[in-house]
Amino acid sequence: MTEGTGGGPGARFSLVGALAGFFLRNKTLVVLGVVAAVAWGVSVAPFDWDIRGFPRDPVPVDAIPDIGENQQIVFTRWVGRSPQDVEDQVSYPLTVALLGVPGVKTIRTYSMFGFSTIYVIFKDDVEFYWSRSRVLEKLSSLPPGTLPEGVQPTLGPDATALGQVFWYTLEGRDEDGNPTGGWGLDELRSIQDWTVRYALLSADGVSEVASVGGFVREYQIDVDPDAMRAFGVSLEEIFAAVKMANVDVGARTIEVNRVEYVIRGIGFLKGVEDIENTVIKARDNVPVYVKNVATVVQGPALRRGALDKGGAEAVGGVVVVRYGENPLAAIRNVKRKIEEISPGLPRKTLEDGTVSQVKIVPFYDRTGLIHETLGTLNSALTAEILITIIVVLIMVMHLRSSMLISGLLPLAVLLCFVAMKVFGVDANIVALSGIAIAIGTMVDMGIVVTENILRHLGEAAPDADRLEVVLEATKEVGSAVVTAVSTTVVSFLPVFTMTAAEGKLFKPLAWTKTFALVASVAVAIIVIPPLAHVLFGTTKIRTRTLRRIVYGLSGVVGVLMMAWSAMRSAGPAADVGWRLLGLVLTAVGAYHFAAGYLPERIRRRAPQAANYALALVVAVLLARHWMPLGPGRGLALNLAFVLTLIGGLLAVVLMFQRTYAPVLRWCLAHKAAFLSIPLILVFIGALIWLGFGEFFGWLPQGIRMNWPASALAQTFPGLGKEFMPPLDEGSYLLMPTTMPHASIGEAMDVLRKQDMAIARIPEVESAVGKLGRAETPLDPAPISMIETVINYHPEFLVDRDGRRLTFRFDPDRVDYFRNVEGAPVPAADGEPYLVQGSFVRDAAGGLIPERGGRPFRLWRPPLEPDLNPGREAWEGIKRPDDIWREIVEAAEIPGTTRAPRLQPISARMVMLQSGMRAPMGVKIKGPDLETIERVGLEIEKALKEVGSVDASMVTADRIVGKPYLEINIDRNAIARYGIHLRKVQDVIEVAIGGKRITTT
Repeated sequence: MTEGTGGGPGARFSLVGALAGFFLRNKTLVVLGVVAAVAWGVSVAPFDWDIRGFPRDPVPVDAIPDIGENQQIVFTRWVGRSPQDVEDQVSYPLTVALLGVPGVKTIRTYSMFGFSTIYVIFKDDVEFYWSRSRVLEKLSSLPPGTLPEGVQPTLGPDATALGQVFWYTLEGRDEDGNPTGGWGLDELRSIQDWTVRYALLSADGVSEVASVGGFVREYQIDVDPDAMRAFGVSLEEIFAAVKMANVDVGARTIEVNRVEYVIRGIGFLKGVEDIENTVIKARDNVPVYVKNVATVVQGPALRRGALDKGGAEAVGGVVVVRYGENPLAAIRNVKRKIEEISPGLPRKTLEDGTVSQVKIVPFYDRTGLIHETLGTLNSALTAEILITIIVVLIMVMHLRSSMLISGLLPLAVLLCFVAMKVFGVDANIVALSGIAIAIGTMVDMGIVVTENILRHLGEAAPDADRLEVVLEATKEVGSAVVTAVSTTVVSFLPVFTMTAAEGKLFKPLAWTKTFALVASVAVAIIVIPPLAHVLFGTTKIRTRTLRRIVYGLSGVVGVLMMAWSAMRSAGPAADVGWRLLGLVLTAVGAYHFAAGYLPERIRRRAPQAANYALALVVAVLLARHWMPLGPGRGLALNLAFVLTLIGGLLAVVLMFQRTYAPVLRWCLAHKAAFLSIPLILVFIGALIWLGFGEFFGWLPQGIRMNWPASALAQTFPGLGKEFMPPLDEGSYLLMPTTMPHASIGEAMDVLRKQDMAIARIPEVESAVGKLGRAETPLDPAPISMIETVINYHPEFLVDRDGRRLTFRFDPDRVDYFRNVEGAPVPAADGEPYLVQGSFVRDAAGGLIPERGGRPFRLWRPPLEPDLNPGREAWEGIKRPDDIWREIVEAAEIPGTTRAPRLQPISARMVMLQSGMRAPMGVKIKGPDLETIERVGLEIEKALKEVGSVDASMVTADRIVGKPYLEINIDRNAIARYGIHLRKVQDVIEVAIGGKRITTT
């Protein structure tokens, strides 16, 4: 505030008042601004809207924020080498070299059989792509001899493990979409590697598409030592002959008869016969071919990963989104690409005449989780708007003001989306929760300004300038509103200074809440006063004809609304809220037509009754939308709960308003007694927060061991602490491990049995397990590590946005609990059981949709002994934790460790941050692997004895125990025959292990 001349001599100039006055006198600018804000907000809104002809550039949206480290991956293959050789000759020299890269915070290294993965973790302020260029610069400038000959390190994809947003399998399906089989794992892997992978990689926003499972085809040459001896052929000669038989060359061009011909020498191998007919040498003018000394076949290459779906081995892939891209848009692009290539995927006719075509079947798609995240915001906004209407109707008793406040709330949210786009804040569950949290304050701004305008208009003289009255009312509270919001925004400054994972998690919330508050102030100061002047400040409709037209239209709309509701669905409970709303509008129209014939007493109380009636209708809509007690309790109980809750809170507020003056006088007269109340509350709050042990740790041990103190310690143990709040992703990630010496065949058998057992759980939709690693640097998993993605059904049948669907229900019928298809579902003892009430089905056995019906529950309800005589009571499946317990019991196989409770996204985040596969763990450093493992086993034993720890979930990694067959070469013996050590090693490498000769 500064002294000025606005408003008259000696008046104080107010920036808020000047701004409000300018837009109050220029309503056209307000209208244009609102239209522009709505258009821009709709254009950048994170929702998956498809508006024809309207350009869309949405805010990037994901389920949760990426709080992983700022890291790059250096991946190096050294085929056939042991982990110890990889560590000594690849991982160690590369780690030492990369430590000198600017901005490096730490480096984590994984040395596996045949490859090395190095995670170079940079400081958070280092730009992602700048760090990639620095790593590439360092790799290209490595001194000669740093790495073994032929070993070439590569930079991983420009993505993080959290970018694995879409997993799929390739399956043979018939025209009706039913599985058919008939495709070999080698065929599916070839289709994945050479068709599907490249097609999906071309989708916008995709960084990498990695293959997993199946067998890679290769030509294998199995030599016969006896035949080699007979023909006098060495292994080295066969190796060289095949390598020299696979090459195309060019000899520039030649001109013949004024025509230029391009010369090519065709020599690439085309099949098994070409390899068999490759000449090795000639003896007495007789060629010796490969087929004379070896057998050439097509066979599977060595693999370090496999995929299993419900007990059957499968082939699939994983789509990784590029860093900084919009995951929702990238997944949508991938799905469009799948629709584009699906008709062209291979097909074949099976022996039974069925036409089987390869289809891409997703088993993990983050789109559903993202839509549920956005649906949560939609649901919160809808519920809060309805609550706002009820509160304003009851407290202000003014219908038009409640409509104005709640109608402008979406405008403030759209402005928040615009700010998120401009400032580069991605949308996720944490960021969007900032908007939901701020809605209460956003509504307060509109209520304060609107109620003050109504009060001033009510006190103004009949001939007063309504515009000036609205302006004065806005100026009176405008500065206070701006000050209140500024205080809240300033209080977020410590959050904006957070770094590392804390900053990545909480900064989006602080930004979005700040955007929402600023947008609400802009709406309250700029938009509400002009609209309030139009709605409240103009004179009433004077002509009887026009008044009848307006209220007649209201009655017509009410009748149409009731008819529309009746046509949408049948049934006595269908669309109760909309029918009541239509009935209220019809009654309002009828009332104003008959108002002239009604007594004065009724006309005086009618507006108040209309407000209460409309508030009741809105409460019905809120109860149907919210269902706080659950849909199984019915609309009546939920409505009673909503009315009791809101009515009780409003009653307390009204009582406080009426008793505020005497209560304040008593508090001022009895300061000591009153101040003791907040002191007691602070003491109790601190005791609940810290716990008795922490709060009274200074007491002697003897006192703390007494009965009253021990009882208080059990009652107040203190609040738990968790950095990342648990989220329900709708799926689990089961990550048990086998012993390190287990072969891929043994591990595959374990994986198959686990997937079959898990798939039999009724609540589980699919169970797809991965063994080992996918073909990507983002997945350095050993053979002993199993990752099973378990998708479970939601509690109720829902649509794409997570809203419950309702169906026709008969509450008086006793029937078996059935699934969607109508088949009886077993309880925990394996037998189906009877429940009270059943869903009505059509002739085909399908559910009948009905608005106002009962949502279909997919989880098993409790087993009631009264309806099932002779059977024990069972609590049923009430929460996702119950499903996890069933999964753990089903996956219990001797020889495997129990897995911690993880979900796909949270597990990736944990592994990105700590390099471990559990949310809590102990890292051990020591002089050698044997000592580290021994200490790890001792710590495991000690942790199992901790009372608050689930002993079955404590597992130390077994890092030693992989058996080796080591061949020690006698140097003196080979020296007597004039054989170099390298030749002996070549025989070991080629003849025993197999070595890639060439590629065609």
